[in-house]
Amino acid sequence: MFAQIKKNLEKLGYKVTVFKTANDAAKYLNAEIDGKTVGFGGSVTLEDMGLYDTLSKHNEVYWHHITKDPAEKEFQRKNAAVADVYLSSVNGIAETGEIINIDGTGNRVASTIYGHKKVYFVVGKNKMAPDYDSALWRARNIASPMNAKRLNRKTPCAVSGHCHDCNSPDRICCSLNVLWFKPLYSEYEVVLIEEDMGY
Repeated sequence: MFAQIKKNLEKLGYKVTVFKTANDAAKYLNAEIDGKTVGFGGSVTLEDMGLYDTLSKHNEVYWHHITKDPAEKEFQRKNAAVADVYLSSVNGIAETGEIINIDGTGNRVASTIYGHKKVYFVVGKNKMAPDYDSALWRARNIASPMNAKRLNRKTPCAVSGHCHDCNSPDRICCSLNVLWFKPLYSEYEVVLIEEDMGY
C-alpha cells in the first residue's frame, strides 16, 4: 500500500517521505524545520510524537492545545494561521491520493489549504483507505467520533462510535476539506509512517 499511495501522491504534486517509525519521522521533521514560525493543527498524532516540545527548542511554535484559556487559544490559532510552516495530520487519506480533513473550528482545514510556505501532513498507516469513499467514511465514522469522545463533546457519535449527521451544538464536524491535488504556490509534503498514529 505504501508504494502505491506514494506514487499516486507524487503524481498529484506532493513530496512524499516514508518512515518505519514515528520516532524516525519526528527526527526527520526536527532536522527539516529550523528557525521558522510553525503552526500546529489539532492532532493526536503530533502530540504523541512529541513534536511541539522538540520543535519549540529551535522554532517559534503556535498550538492551541497548549492552553485551556479561550483568549490564549484564539491567539495561538491566529498565529498558527500565518506561520511559515504548518503541521497537521489527516482524518483520512485515500490510496488514490485524496486527503480528507473534518474540522469544528475550521482553523485546521483553512491552514491546510492556504497561507503557508510549506504544509506537512503527518500520517499513520491507520489513516489510509483504498479510495475516496472509504477515506471519507473513515473520517466521518472513525476519526470524528473518537475525537468527539476525546474532547468530551455531547454528541451522538461520541456515544455510538459512528456519525449521525447530528444537529448537536457540540458537533465537531462543521467543515470538510478534500484535497484532490496539491494546492498551488505552496510546498506540501506528506510524511507517511508505517505505524498506527492518532485517530
